[in-house]
This record gives sequence, structure tokens and C-alpha cells, in this order.
Amino acid sequence: MPAYHSTFPVDPQNDRMIGNFVLLPLNSKFRGPAYPANSDYDIIDECLDLFRANSFFKNFEIKSPADRVLIYGILYINDCLAHLKPQTTHNEAVKVLTNLSLDNFKLPGTPGFPLNNVYSIPVQDRNQMDLLKNYIQQFRQELAMRLLDRIYADSKEQPSKFWLAFTRRRFMNKSL
Repeated sequence: MPAYHSTFPVDPQNDRMIGNFVLLPLNSKFRGPAYPANSDYDIIDECLDLFRANSFFKNFEIKSPADRVLIYGILYINDCLAHLKPQTTHNEAVKVLTNLSLDNFKLPGTPGFPLNNVYSIPVQDRNQMDLLKNYIQQFRQELAMRLLDRIYADSKEQPSKFWLAFTRRRFMNKSL
């Protein structure tokens, strides 16, 4: 059974690309360089919807640049879940994931990033790297908050055990 891929169409001629990483539109409450999405469903919703199914796969064939954003989103969700414990309340989780999303993080294409063989990012252009960093930071903040909405949908006192069960899974055997 093949892994699930992104359904977002990418036009390399018209979409903003940094290397082979596409800056897709986001419905975000956070400031950043992402354009607002035309519909209610954006790449963050897709990452959250496909996370549990794709986390079982060790191999993932990239079919479009949007798949690279999906890969990053799934790895980041896994990282967020690893920082939560079964007894973490919603308010504590907001603090933990806000700090995680704003922490110094490795950018695709920089030394130390776990999947540099998947991403080709021009490290020489400082403006492009700043744009990518700001986009990924906005992406991480929005993804963390939407993840919390799903994890704490039933109770604000403890996270859903059905989400936390995926902390042991490693998508593509990698982690951020």
C-alpha cells in the first residue's frame, strides 16, 4: 500500500519556491510571509489528516514539491507529540509547543537537518533563507496550535491517547 501524498497542485512557474521547497498558502493567525489560502483546507490540515496514516511508512516517494512540505509537517507533528506527556494539560501544552515552534530549528538544506537529501535549498542567498525561516516558523506555530485543538478536543485536562500513541512511530525513520 503506498503512502498518501499531498493533493495541493504546485506550479513551479507561479508559486513561490525556495530550492525545491514550495511556500504554500496558509490560513494562519500568526504573522509571516505565507499568503492566505483560498479555501478553508490548507497544507496544515492535510498534514494533520495524513499524519497518522503516513507515520507507518518508512519510505516515501516525492511526487510534487508540496510533498516536501507534507514531509516537514509530519516530522514536526511527531516532534510536537514527543514533547507532550499523558498528564500534560492544555495550558502547559500551549506553552511547550509555542516554545518548540519558536526555538532555533534547523532549516532544510543547512547542516544538521535530517533530510537534506530530499531538499535542495540555496544556502548562499541570505534573503531566500530568511524568507524560508520565516515561512517555516509561521508554519510551525500554526501547525502546533491546530494540533493542540485536535489532541485536546475531548478534554482540556489530558491529551488524547490516540494521538500520543504515535510518539513511538518514526516517519521515514527520521525526526526533527
